[in-house]
Amino acid sequence: MSMSVSTNPFDLPSLPLLSRPTNTETKRLFVAATRMNDGKTTTCLGLFAALQSVFPRVGFIKPIGQRFVEVQGHKVDEDSVLLDTIYQVHVPIESMSPVAIDGTFTRRYLKNPADTLPKLEDNICRAFDRVSWEKDFTLIEGTGHAGVGSVFDLSNARVAQLLDAKAVIVCPGGIGRPIDEIALNKALFDKVGVEVVGAIINKVEPDKADDIRDYVGCGLQRLGVPLLGLLPVQQVLASPNLLQIAGEINAQWINAPKGAENVRVGHLVVGAMTAKGIVAHLAPGTVIITPGDRDDILLAAISGAKRSPQQRVAGVVLTNDIKPNNTLCEMIERTDIPVMIVREESFTVTAKINRMTVKTQPNDSDKIPVIKRLVQEHVDMAALLQGI
Repeated sequence: MSMSVSTNPFDLPSLPLLSRPTNTETKRLFVAATRMNDGKTTTCLGLFAALQSVFPRVGFIKPIGQRFVEVQGHKVDEDSVLLDTIYQVHVPIESMSPVAIDGTFTRRYLKNPADTLPKLEDNICRAFDRVSWEKDFTLIEGTGHAGVGSVFDLSNARVAQLLDAKAVIVCPGGIGRPIDEIALNKALFDKVGVEVVGAIINKVEPDKADDIRDYVGCGLQRLGVPLLGLLPVQQVLASPNLLQIAGEINAQWINAPKGAENVRVGHLVVGAMTAKGIVAHLAPGTVIITPGDRDDILLAAISGAKRSPQQRVAGVVLTNDIKPNNTLCEMIERTDIPVMIVREESFTVTAKINRMTVKTQPNDSDKIPVIKRLVQEHVDMAALLQGI
């Protein structure tokens, strides 16, 4: 991992360095996870909405970011942009993401840590003061597990300590894994004196919820960590849209009806069967992956879309860089079926899509209500706030 300091208005060398934020009145919570992609951002999105129902003014900061975009000349973490887009936090966007990662910082830091660390800590403290100004509560999103950032002396645990925040840990479902990994992460928070006020178990299969609640609850109780809630699996949160798939497999669009990029994909079918066999798979949310010379499969998809909305597939990915014949291309262009083409063969493309890490995007309007409802219905906010 490597990192760079983003340019920001509070990085002023003439000011004395802050060793702690000066804002001590605002309540704050640090959201950590046991690993990357465990649902920390999803949890923060839901918690922010839940906190807004309790506190009139809520702030947000992700002190150290790993994936960033350029916003008004600043490197800003994608999660900060996402949350600000959804909730309009009304704080300077660069303050929500004071430290953003690039590919060279770690090497530079290790050559001169003594001079660099105080400046990084100062940036984070000043940013926290900015986002917390006149706020009743500030939500702090970590990055990865408790130890991420240790290479430059700013692990998640250290940042939580620096901001004088208590922590909640997010971990995927199971019984043994959550207890083991929460214990491991808690040990690092304990070492720096940060209290872990609870755990949230994410991606829980409904038929396993009772066992997880009973056994994980008991295991965490032994660690002194309250179980605050179980977030059930939601297929829509793990499902990519066609734009994300096109980017993952480096595809080119052949037919892109209006709104095609936002079509949600829940099922992949490899066209290695007869046209008669493919008919059973024609349904909304399904993407067919097939070489472009399989006229029979393409005709079946076109006919299905004409017969019924219930047989209209979400899209078609043509593989092996084979375009359909001119007649079929014209027929496709007269439909509203999204079609894209790639160079690789069908099974390689399918594997790439199946391995995708699906992140919530600002335009995922279908996901946001689901995320808000998840936390509202499945996290004990009263118990969480009582611990802070």
